[in-house]
Amino acid sequence: MTEPRINDRIRVPEVRLVGPEGEQVGIVSIGEALRLAQDSELDLVEVAPMARPPVAKLMDYGKFKYESAQKAREARRNQALTVIKEMRLRLKIDPHDYETKKGHVERFLKGGDKVKITVMFRGREQSRPEMGYRLLQRLAADVSELGVVESNPKQDGRNMVMVIAPHKGAQTAQEKRRAKVDQAEEQAPSA
Repeated sequence: MTEPRINDRIRVPEVRLVGPEGEQVGIVSIGEALRLAQDSELDLVEVAPMARPPVAKLMDYGKFKYESAQKAREARRNQALTVIKEMRLRLKIDPHDYETKKGHVERFLKGGDKVKITVMFRGREQSRPEMGYRLLQRLAADVSELGVVESNPKQDGRNMVMVIAPHKGAQTAQEKRRAKVDQAEEQAPSA
């Protein structure tokens, strides 16, 4: 987004002028508009350059830039930041390895992240997709108190994929991270 033209940078013969309180002044020459801006100690800002004639408003440009930056920061803060973590399993997984992988999935869900679980098939294992389906269903049941299945198991070539999303209450850890990032932004000196 380019910044709007202000004061002497406006190069048109006349503008439709809007006063500082939003009232319509009318179509005036650029010289008259600049004089009105100087008299009221405000800036003349071109708000609609594509209109005929262009629309210019009398305002404090520094305050306008500050408020628009605040709005942009607030919009970023409210933006949902979804992270998808991936966990890969094999069909013939050892019970201890399964528990370890399940622990990782639980940690990701507690952190507010979605988890994509992939079961990889090799060789003759591809002829037994129901075993992979059962493994994914077992994992989903084991972590059901932390997350819900967002995308049911689907065969994707040599892999079977399922996505688990955290419950709505589990978003708190993610919000804490976002708050830390926002706090760091506010403390950092702006350039």
